[in-house]
Amino acid sequence: MSQILKALDAADQALDASLDRLYEFLRIPSISADSAYDGDCRKAAEWAAAALRDIGFDASPRKTIGHPMVVGHKRTGRPGVPHVLFYGHYDVQPPDPLELWNTKPFEPVRVKGPHGDMIVARGASDDKGQVMTFIEACRAILKTDGELPVDVTIFLEGEEESSSRSLVPFLKENKDELTADFCLICDTGLWDRDTPAITTMLRGIVYEEVIIKAASRDLHSGMYGGAAQNPIRVLSRILAALHDEDGHVTLPGFYDGVKDLPAEVKAEWEALGFDGEAFLGEVGLKVPAGEKGRTVLEQITVRPTCDVNGISGGYQGEGAKTVIAAQASAKVSFRLVAGQEPAKVQAAFRDFVTRRLPADCKAEFLSHGASAAIAVSTDSPPLAKARAALADEWGRTAPVIGSGGSIPVVGDMQRILGIDSLLIGFALEDDQIHSPNEKYELRSFHKGIRSWVRILHALAQ
Repeated sequence: MSQILKALDAADQALDASLDRLYEFLRIPSISADSAYDGDCRKAAEWAAAALRDIGFDASPRKTIGHPMVVGHKRTGRPGVPHVLFYGHYDVQPPDPLELWNTKPFEPVRVKGPHGDMIVARGASDDKGQVMTFIEACRAILKTDGELPVDVTIFLEGEEESSSRSLVPFLKENKDELTADFCLICDTGLWDRDTPAITTMLRGIVYEEVIIKAASRDLHSGMYGGAAQNPIRVLSRILAALHDEDGHVTLPGFYDGVKDLPAEVKAEWEALGFDGEAFLGEVGLKVPAGEKGRTVLEQITVRPTCDVNGISGGYQGEGAKTVIAAQASAKVSFRLVAGQEPAKVQAAFRDFVTRRLPADCKAEFLSHGASAAIAVSTDSPPLAKARAALADEWGRTAPVIGSGGSIPVVGDMQRILGIDSLLIGFALEDDQIHSPNEKYELRSFHKGIRSWVRILHALAQ
């Protein structure tokens, strides 16, 4: 215990220096989706590798078919200690629209917020701030103990925000080097400001684009209206049919394999007091639009969904143009849960559309990705140890929760490296990730460092 307390004290004393290092990292505009920033992505990878070498890791950027990966190792040399793989990403989303930022996105500032000081910058929460909580925890332990309590490999990706095209090839090529006992992933969040959480359920996704075509060209609505098929009308009718009046998705077989939340987990969630009305109220809404009979928390985490993400067709410029478009398109995403097969959902959607096409219409389909839902064991010893360590730091039990989003790397780790992941992060729902004025509360950053100190020691026991 004295070792833990010394490391915690070191982390507290070095908080300002930790922030300075985070600010350096945040100043690098490592936007992976825009080739104009390729040099900055390399710079961020080099910076991260240098930061790891500064605390004794054997670390370097690694070439890929895209942006570099960063790999660093710190081994204890003691036989039998657990080997932990830590995953995060150094790339960030584009900051657009710039006019909505109150400060420059790549010039981090510390400002007063309603719950204390906040760090405002692109990447502050997603994911540079979270990555730095782990690195700074390692720094504090090494400063006081001289070695880490477990063997640690740190693996940082540079394309998480832009499709991760290099990830799977890199994992396959470096399987022996990256395989560990389990993985720690920091790209998740707290339950609330005072309660940590461990995510064990992630929804999968099927993302489809459908294009409905009819006439060989756009038509004058006065000359052809009434006689010619209108792809926009056809598409609208099909999209409207994807849900029934109770919010259920109507694809045949869509719910095959979907199970209800276990009673004990549901009871634990109910005890957390999630306020669905307040959750919707924060974005100006009132009435849940998902499946009737399911709580808002269930709807956004452990139930499958279907959403139309974009519609295009016809004239959309200023003023009026009386035209019947030759084609119309929509982008539709399905969030999947454990038990659903992405290929079956994709096939069911395409069949659903095709069966509803009237004469003179045809459909084309484009796939924008598919991945299965992920469920991580909730009874593993590492999870229990991490949960106890979080309780020591926060004074509250960390609930085991589901996430409505998708983190495909968890499945890649399972499939390629054969290891499960613990998803432990310290972000908040209102950190405005992917939006202007992204922030990371100073308390989250500080408590994140302290939490990782406790977790790493707990995992050695």
